[in-house]
Amino acid sequence: MSARKLAKTAHRALLIAFFALVTAHVALDLGHPVWWDFLPLLLAYAVLVVANRWGGAPDSPRAARPSVEVEPPVAGRWIALNSPADHTPSHHTHAYGQTFAIDVVAEPEPGSRPPFRALWPVARRNADFPAHGAPLHAVADATVVRATDTARDHLSRGSLPALAYLMLLEANVRDLLGAGRILGNHVVLDLGGGAYALYAHLRRDSLTVREGDRVHAGQVLAQVGNSGNSTEPHLHFQLMDGPDPDTARGIPFIWRGIGVPRNNEVFEVPSRPVGARA
Repeated sequence: MSARKLAKTAHRALLIAFFALVTAHVALDLGHPVWWDFLPLLLAYAVLVVANRWGGAPDSPRAARPSVEVEPPVAGRWIALNSPADHTPSHHTHAYGQTFAIDVVAEPEPGSRPPFRALWPVARRNADFPAHGAPLHAVADATVVRATDTARDHLSRGSLPALAYLMLLEANVRDLLGAGRILGNHVVLDLGGGAYALYAHLRRDSLTVREGDRVHAGQVLAQVGNSGNSTEPHLHFQLMDGPDPDTARGIPFIWRGIGVPRNNEVFEVPSRPVGARA
């Protein structure tokens, strides 16, 4: 196990221990001093401090490297959100290799995507969103190194109450349980040259490939879903320098013919015949 993986695992385990001790202290009225419960929390952050000092921290950015040009992973009319073209880290964290990540949502026609609401409806069905079920394409000739699609697709978080639940409770629990719970169903491609492409929040049971498969650019890999730490059906895409999101660091990308769309920028990618090579 690498130093970065060990640091991340130890940090997560110590946080879980902290919450378990606090819960047990309240529920069982344990006799030890309250400050004992906070020892795992202090150790958790000590692990990150030490890891940062010695270069093993999984959440620290690496030195800038040239952007890698790849094909777009979608086809049709889409809107970019949380784009690295506007700021990095694009998702406000370097964790899970997200420094240069981007989210994209489908909107085949203006207004065809349900708007965010203050109170009602609290949540929507995934079928209400045009992105749900959209095909996702390999961005280059590559080898599949990770592939999982067993997590359920949950309802959208398209209102203030649902978003508060996600940000304050669900996201934190998912983070404690590991990268897989954050990403939901996902696939990782080894593009060669130390670059890996991650597609996250895929639809359950939609993968058309498995680990070890060799794929070509443009090949359909899976469908857009709403699994993991996701507010609505969308694709979370990123390049990173390793296959494990827990230890990888982000790499900047450029989509051939598109560039890097900015936040709320509409972009269109021509559809390609099934099985066509880039």
